[in-house]
Amino acid sequence: MSIQGLDVSEFQGEVDWERVKAAGFQFAMLRAGYGAGTEDRRFRRNASECGRIGLPFGVYWFCYAATPAEAAAEADSCIRTVSSFRLEYPVCYDIEEASADYVRKQGAPFNASLARKLVRSFCSRVEEKGYFSMFYSSRNFIDTYLGNDLRKRYALWYARYSERFDGTGCGIWQYTSQGSVPGIRGDVDLDRGFTDYPSIIRNAGLNHLSGRPSRPEPDYVTYVLRPGDTLSEIAARFGTTVSELAGLNHISNPDQIYAGDTIRIPEKDAT
Repeated sequence: MSIQGLDVSEFQGEVDWERVKAAGFQFAMLRAGYGAGTEDRRFRRNASECGRIGLPFGVYWFCYAATPAEAAAEADSCIRTVSSFRLEYPVCYDIEEASADYVRKQGAPFNASLARKLVRSFCSRVEEKGYFSMFYSSRNFIDTYLGNDLRKRYALWYARYSERFDGTGCGIWQYTSQGSVPGIRGDVDLDRGFTDYPSIIRNAGLNHLSGRPSRPEPDYVTYVLRPGDTLSEIAARFGTTVSELAGLNHISNPDQIYAGDTIRIPEKDAT
């Protein structure tokens, strides 16, 4: 098995996911956030759009943890962020040289023992929450800090930029950071998927999916925020309330919404 995928974050701006799927991409990995609890500003729109068009996706969370306890807290933040979406691919911990640099800048040491503990802490917490866990890293970071044992326990999303795959055991290979994709401006990370994660995850009952693939009837419609929109005006227009919209979309501050983001609106009330 080898299928084409991509991964994106807020840095790719507003993605035209219908064009991405039409170009032949078969899965996506979306950045959900990073650190102690900072959500990627484009995550909810990206996840909603992938769900709407039926493009399977997983998520990743960037590591800024300096202790195993902080890594577990990052896992908790990640699961809170993604729990309302249908994930057919893993929940991945992105740990790389920038993670090590951040820890050192805080005045704390970073070494191989700590790196392995961070991955185990994040991934084990993800599994405790009922999700399929994975970690992402590069050849150099694996050789320097992580070693090969973690790959025997957790799935690996492997970064090595080359035209030829080097045979490293992994489920996903990120082979370039300079891809060109219809519907996305600028460079994009491109991936090859070697594992049928949707089947594995469904059959194992993980990610809170059943063993049989099915698409539940949505009880909401999606709406892309426009410049000048307010949550109170949207609530009045669609016959709902600000509190219901805030709860459905996990909006902590109703006065802070951003043009280009996608929110969900109860379908029964839409006009």
